[in-house]
Amino acid sequence: MDICGKEVRINGTLIRIGFIDGEGYQFLEDPESALRSLRGSRTRIDLFTFIQRLSESPTKLDYPMEWDNMATLPVSTFDDWMTKQIDFKVRNKVRKAAKNGVAVREVSFDDDYVKGIHAIYNESPTRQGKPFWHYGKDLETVRKMNATFMDRSIFIGAYFEDSLIGFVKLVFDENRSQAGLMQIVSMTSHQDKAPTNALIAQSVKSCADRGISYLWYANMSYGKKQVDGLADFKRHNGFQKIEIPRYYVPLTLAGRMAFRLGLHHGIADWIPEPVAATYRKFRKQWYKKKTFSTEKMPSEPASQS
Repeated sequence: MDICGKEVRINGTLIRIGFIDGEGYQFLEDPESALRSLRGSRTRIDLFTFIQRLSESPTKLDYPMEWDNMATLPVSTFDDWMTKQIDFKVRNKVRKAAKNGVAVREVSFDDDYVKGIHAIYNESPTRQGKPFWHYGKDLETVRKMNATFMDRSIFIGAYFEDSLIGFVKLVFDENRSQAGLMQIVSMTSHQDKAPTNALIAQSVKSCADRGISYLWYANMSYGKKQVDGLADFKRHNGFQKIEIPRYYVPLTLAGRMAFRLGLHHGIADWIPEPVAATYRKFRKQWYKKKTFSTEKMPSEPASQS
């Protein structure tokens, strides 16, 4: 369904939670008008949630809220990022990428670029110790899923010997005040060339060249999981944890009860962090062993006629 020109998506069956499609890349300009439309809609939404732009004053709206967070990089100039916002290790990696022959640039969303993304997705069935959900997708699916927000997207490619080894899809909001890394993926086989650091560097430059004030990279922390390797990577590249208000507006009695009881949170939020950390450790080891076994499995012999 659409409200105020924005598509609303719904998660859940028992408790239906609505949110703006592309949250963080587009926002409600008039939340009260949007809520009136939702209340008058025939589509049942129990609880509606939304956030504000990073440039807006926090908690200025009179709705129930909880604190959420974004990994945020304030952008002024590329030189400022290189000299003041990152440490020498990241600075050396950015330079290392160029010395190792990695060329990073803004590119067009054409057939060659899509084929390159497809190859990156299908390099490995697992990433960061869990199944990679883009693995195995066909070329047309890859094209469609990366063709959203085309009028507000910046595509960046990292190339080695004319082959795409990493890419970024950068999407800015309607006001061009913030841009988010909707996708940033590099080939694990080229990690030694630091392509991901080079992609971050170009993303900062692309924002600075357009006068975009904030670059964000999903969350810095998720639920009770406060520290991990990805969070450290973001921090080393200049991203900070910025807390933002997440508003929850109950639209039904079920929504009010769910919010009061905390049922709007996922099951993972109810699991103690030590238990979750142990599970993640064993999951990573299991998938690593499974992937290794698959790679070592001899190929099936050709059939005999």
